Amino acid sequence: MSRYDNLINGQWKAADSYSANTNPSDLSDVIGEYAQGNAADVEAAIAAAAAAFAAWSTSGIQARHDALDRIGNEILARKEELGDLLAREEGKTRPEAIGEVGRAGQIFKFFAGECLRLAGETLPSVRPGIGVEITREPVGVVGLITPWNFPIAIPAWKIAPALAFGNCVVLKPADLVPGSAWALADIIHRSGIPAGVFNLVMGPGRVIGDALVRHSDVAAISFTGSVGVGRGIARACVESGKKVQLEMGGKNPQIVLDDADLAQAVELSAQSGFYSTGQRCTASSRLIVTDRIYPAFIEALQARMARIKVGDARAAGTDMGPVVSQAQLEQDLSYVEIAKAEGAVLAAGGAAAACHTGSGNKGYYMAPTLFVDTQAAMRINREEVFGPVASVIHVKDYEEALAVANDTPFGLAAGIATTSLRHATHFKRHSQAGMVMVNLPTAGVDYHVPFGGRKGSSYGPREQGRYAQEFYTTVKTAYTLA
Repeated sequence: MSRYDNLINGQWKAADSYSANTNPSDLSDVIGEYAQGNAADVEAAIAAAAAAFAAWSTSGIQARHDALDRIGNEILARKEELGDLLAREEGKTRPEAIGEVGRAGQIFKFFAGECLRLAGETLPSVRPGIGVEITREPVGVVGLITPWNFPIAIPAWKIAPALAFGNCVVLKPADLVPGSAWALADIIHRSGIPAGVFNLVMGPGRVIGDALVRHSDVAAISFTGSVGVGRGIARACVESGKKVQLEMGGKNPQIVLDDADLAQAVELSAQSGFYSTGQRCTASSRLIVTDRIYPAFIEALQARMARIKVGDARAAGTDMGPVVSQAQLEQDLSYVEIAKAEGAVLAAGGAAAACHTGSGNKGYYMAPTLFVDTQAAMRINREEVFGPVASVIHVKDYEEALAVANDTPFGLAAGIATTSLRHATHFKRHSQAGMVMVNLPTAGVDYHVPFGGRKGSSYGPREQGRYAQEFYTTVKTAYTLA
């Protein structure tokens, strides 16, 4: 059994204990044993990052560009291999996993370019003979805490801008999926970046994450994960004066209007609700359908769901892989029972499933699940399930659909299926979400544009694209007497 250590100050460091990384498609398949760090490991990683910061933050931008470009190139060159690893440890299908790896490589190459594009301003002062310069500088040591559902893309979109803008990093990946993060750390380690600039400490969040958040030498925390943990991190960061960036839950609406193209609306709803096993923060779990198209939409969506093949994530022909863990499967099934108890009508799925592709291995499989005739106030429509579970809400018209779509404590993504330019334009302006899709799945965003939401979904500056500089840099205003 291969063992994988933490990366601290440019060295692979053994841990006191290791945890098995198991394939959710095949519970007999153990990918490897990954280090379980402790608070002392976090202390050492932060000390290394702090020591490396002065030189790295003032290093030449060409050196930073070249290192990030090399990282991106290697990721892209190995996307088949890394995608297979990702599918094996997380459970999304191999094509989806390869696509995610490709996105990670593109992110590093984009931010390689951003190293050369960090601009400032020169302004005249209101006082004669004085010049004003406005520049951006790195914030310092940044702690990055990433989730299990995108085990290489989300670390990439946090690490790449942090390094591009001259920060030093300590990464704590999700304990369920350390393999992709370790492979990424190995690529970064061999890219020519100086020791201490990037550090990887694996282990449980209650130990590693807490130590990162509370350490006085960490200037900023970027977190993607659950609402409860995110709120606790926000409180701790505010108390200690750290910058904080949070991406948390979603309960994303997909409106289908009477004038929608039915086949298109069904396909984008299936893609948003069930692909990646519904384990995307941008997944559409609330399908809000207007009166005249409602019966035809339900019938067509049920037929589309019946064609979804659930099976081994790496097997050819699989459309939907397993849920990531036993605990997640139990949570998903518990919401099925909650929905039934509240009066929702189960139209498809609702139970654990057998593996229909590959070798029939034992894994955490669940059938894609649909509830119909649900009410907006039901828990199934208020709380994030984070699995292949969608519910349909029947509404009268666009105005009611918009009101229901916005009636949520979250605001990450929202979609509308319509052929009406008037309704599409109105929805883009009045949807209370950070990202709006018209006749497209809510799940699926570009790497070079901002990502983030409103209300309980996000807190702090946006991630990705040029907007990433708002979090990973601080603004300085300098005056000079001519």
